[in-house]
Amino acid sequence: MKTIQLKAGKERSLQRRHPWIFESAIASGSADAGETVRVQAHDGQFLAWAAFSPDSRIRARVWSFEQAQRMDAEFIHGLVQTSIQARAWFDVQSDGLRLVHGESDGLPGLVVDRYGDTLVAQFTSCGTERFKQVIVDALLQCTGLSKLYERSDANVRALEGLPEVTGWLHGEGPTDLCIQEHTWRLSLDIAQGHKTGFYLDQRDSRQRFAQHTAFRKFKRVLNCYCYTGGFTVAALAGGAEHVTSIDSSGPALERAKRNVVLNGFDLARTTFMDADVNASLRAFIEQGVQFDAIVLDPPKFAPSAAHAERAARAYKDINRLAFKLLSIGGELFTYSCSGGISADLFHKIVASAGLDAGVDGFISERLQGAPDHPMTVCFPEGEYLKGLVVLRRS
Repeated sequence: MKTIQLKAGKERSLQRRHPWIFESAIASGSADAGETVRVQAHDGQFLAWAAFSPDSRIRARVWSFEQAQRMDAEFIHGLVQTSIQARAWFDVQSDGLRLVHGESDGLPGLVVDRYGDTLVAQFTSCGTERFKQVIVDALLQCTGLSKLYERSDANVRALEGLPEVTGWLHGEGPTDLCIQEHTWRLSLDIAQGHKTGFYLDQRDSRQRFAQHTAFRKFKRVLNCYCYTGGFTVAALAGGAEHVTSIDSSGPALERAKRNVVLNGFDLARTTFMDADVNASLRAFIEQGVQFDAIVLDPPKFAPSAAHAERAARAYKDINRLAFKLLSIGGELFTYSCSGGISADLFHKIVASAGLDAGVDGFISERLQGAPDHPMTVCFPEGEYLKGLVVLRRS
């Protein structure tokens, strides 16, 4: 196998078993896209086996830190099998499940979700692209399913020098699906929806929001960046009298309405707004509107730490506006899915927003992605989703 050698001092992250090797750390060596390379320190010491990506700033992604490991189809099959078996421990209360979660499962650049009897895979790295057929065979064999749809249309594919690809990899069937989640049903489109069609990572938060709504008897709820209405349905399931939902995507709002009706709720208990969230929040403030509970689940403002400063201002602004709209005794469920914003920084942003809004409150809970979206000790970047529940006291 070909070898890449690191600059002196750049081996430390690999010795801590971090799976990324950046272009700036490499002293010499190259390979074809997705080719497995031996990674060694400046003194020749073996560090890892990794998949090479000639166009990406993340120049190589680690497959294994074991020198004796054979990098073949059997090894990749074993990673897929281990990942799927690990989910047997999770009580997700849903037939929508994340089966493979990238680096956290030892498969950098691979995401696989299961929606009922259909698998959806997203290949976003040169390494997983090169082993695609092996991965497909392993997924079908390990799950016993026969339908696998590819959603390799994420923007990060371009950073790897890969074209966007979508379509059936095995079998065929409808792309408009419906899953059971806790006590409700949610429809989705695996061909057109965000990510692989849905946000499974917020599964537990939606249940928690329904529980809070029921226990605190929230009447007026605001769901910002509502997408297809998962938190809207959860609020209605919890007994909310009326839910206002805002998103800038007309098709997403139509599916959100469909999900409300799918669960037997009266659309008269909802208001759907095809609008900008910031402008809407400001308009509500001018109108003197108040809500008992607010959900802020915005898109990724900071894809990397380099974007953190600008993103922090955006997060602070929407949280400041939300605090002003929150009734005393009400709760704000606020999230960041930006990997460039740490949980500590997000806490500081929300605290600063509360201070600027003149609101006092306490954090009653810290939230994170559902357990089938794990992070590992060696890969803290896996903790991209973080959330806070803030109770307004005054």
